[in-house]
Amino acid sequence: MKHFTCVQDIGDLSSALQKAKYTKENPFSDQHLGKNKTLMLIFFNSSLRTRLSTQKAGINLGMNVIVLDINQGAWKLETERGVIMDGDKPEHILEAIPVMGAYCDIIGVRSFAQFENKSDDYNELIINQFIQYSGRPVFSMEAATRHPLQSFADLITIEEFKKTARPKVVLTWAPHPKALPQAVPNSFAEWMNATDYEFVITHPEGYELDDKFVGKAIVEYDKEKAYRDADFIYAKNWAAYRDPNYGKILSTDRSWTVDTPKMALTNNAYFMHCLPVRRNMIVTDEVIESPQSIVIPEAANRVVSAQTVLKEILLAL
Repeated sequence: MKHFTCVQDIGDLSSALQKAKYTKENPFSDQHLGKNKTLMLIFFNSSLRTRLSTQKAGINLGMNVIVLDINQGAWKLETERGVIMDGDKPEHILEAIPVMGAYCDIIGVRSFAQFENKSDDYNELIINQFIQYSGRPVFSMEAATRHPLQSFADLITIEEFKKTARPKVVLTWAPHPKALPQAVPNSFAEWMNATDYEFVITHPEGYELDDKFVGKAIVEYDKEKAYRDADFIYAKNWAAYRDPNYGKILSTDRSWTVDTPKMALTNNAYFMHCLPVRRNMIVTDEVIESPQSIVIPEAANRVVSAQTVLKEILLAL
């Protein structure tokens, strides 16, 4: 594997899941692969699970790990071409990227959608510049349109907890006080569409995702109908995708909060969320603290997904 930004990069899903299972059962068996190799993790945005899990994955593989917070302890970076750099950004990303590449063997990048220019966001301006100019393998720790390490961990978790060969998985929009990117729902949909699961997306009108991510999913605007007989409920907020409302909040309707009455419609479904989660907006205390909540095992699997991906990249070096 040269780069990792989407489900297509992982190859055959069955094989990837078997590799993840091996990684989980043998977390320190491949340390020889990372010996004398340096992993650089670059954060344009905040992180808890991604930072810790990816650092842990690199350490498990015997790698040296460097973490760089852009905007906290580093020069602010200009990302636009052709600008007169007379503002508060003293360094251009086109010089910074190859310098970073000179100091490491693999680069992970976390850079959210800015909601300033839809074309820049959906063309993945930041991570694609790292791929083009670093000279190193690059993997996404969440980009503008996808969060593949999270989605891989989600898939691993569903496989571990599913009770039927073809579970019904429901991605539901939920309210949030801030406009959030579509990266997690886009990516989750992309990975679910790569399986044979029954996959349903439910959200208020106006929150339709990009058709290329919706794919073969059933879109159901009636949330109660969507919940019925579900085996997994995956809750996530996202801002509007379609123009002219790109990046805007269209609704904070609390009737979309995942609660006990809606979960009662399911087939005793497991509750999932990528975290962090706004309690009693996204999900009630009762649901997230219930025995059917698997958000902690899901988060723990972030180490497994990252380590599986890093191992494949190391094998290709």
